[in-house]
Amino acid sequence: MTALPVYRWRLAPEGLATFRQLRALGLRPGGQPVVAQLERPRRRRGPLVAYLYRVDLARPVRPMTPAKRAALERANAARRVCPECGRDAGYRIPASLGMCAPCAFPDAV
Repeated sequence: MTALPVYRWRLAPEGLATFRQLRALGLRPGGQPVVAQLERPRRRRGPLVAYLYRVDLARPVRPMTPAKRAALERANAARRVCPECGRDAGYRIPASLGMCAPCAFPDAV
């Protein structure tokens, strides 16, 4: 197994992009392996790492189908319902709370 080349933040060569950069271009990795990694230094928790992919091997993002859109809408609707009180919270309930804000903090007004 060979080690991946490591580039410092903003010093990656042309033709390589992170997943988010590919997505902004309307592309996806398309099954290609990671070719390098990007490191951004941080003071406390060690470096922030991003993986780089070749832009020339990237494929176009698949279009959203009506069935996929409907499935996403159902999943997001389910995340809005509080498991404690059963009401629609009006927002996606954070996993850290696991319930709507009134149920999580009943004493707060």
